[in-house]
Amino acid sequence: MYKQLHITAIIPALNEEDAIGQVVRDLFTLQNQHGNMIIDDVIVADNGSVDFTALRAREAGAQVVSETQRGYGAACLAAINSITETDVVLFVDGDCSVRVSQTTLLLDAISNGADMVIGSRCLGTVEPGSMSLPQHLGNGLIAKIISLLWRTQVTDIGPFRAIRYPALQNLAMQDRAYGWTVEMQVKALQQGLVVHEIPVDCLVRVGRSKVSGTVRGVIGAACGMFGMIARLWWQGRNAKKATPPIEFNV
Repeated sequence: MYKQLHITAIIPALNEEDAIGQVVRDLFTLQNQHGNMIIDDVIVADNGSVDFTALRAREAGAQVVSETQRGYGAACLAAINSITETDVVLFVDGDCSVRVSQTTLLLDAISNGADMVIGSRCLGTVEPGSMSLPQHLGNGLIAKIISLLWRTQVTDIGPFRAIRYPALQNLAMQDRAYGWTVEMQVKALQQGLVVHEIPVDCLVRVGRSKVSGTVRGVIGAACGMFGMIARLWWQGRNAKKATPPIEFNV
């Protein structure tokens, strides 16, 4: 519980046995100024791991749900569908690339009125070797395109983020692959949600990245994200055209 808000952390994970236990323990170790736990529930979405990811997560105290269909969005959706009640959903990667202690920075922004908070690595400190060149370039380009198309300021599409649960439900998330983070940010802008960016650090991950660590992953992520931008922009454009003009009675 953080400032009277029930917090549920979601960790999508694929073959993260070396790191997942530490991430879960770090989340449960977070305390407020009164010494009470900040994170109420941790849900690890095991995305078809062939190692001991699920076992290590359970040993650390997390609830584990299984989603055998591969995809970042598919894992997140499986975890969301297992939530019964909460106030805020926190998304964290399970590879130790996040400084978990910075969770309170995101939650403070939520408690101060934000609907969604993005942990921006670009505004924080990026540890050498933590992001590949394709990640740097692709992330920057996508953020720039979103900023231009939706006339706002976006610096990062990072996965470390928090959102109010009712707002998340209203977004009606659908993407089951790499377009998930883009879909969430763009839909939040389209719905007029209050979105803040908070500087966070990016650490060298434990193990090999399933995205930037492979050519297939890099190409798949790029196609998914750019495709999501195009689809949401087109849908928004058509929705505006379909809106009937306002009639004034004189």
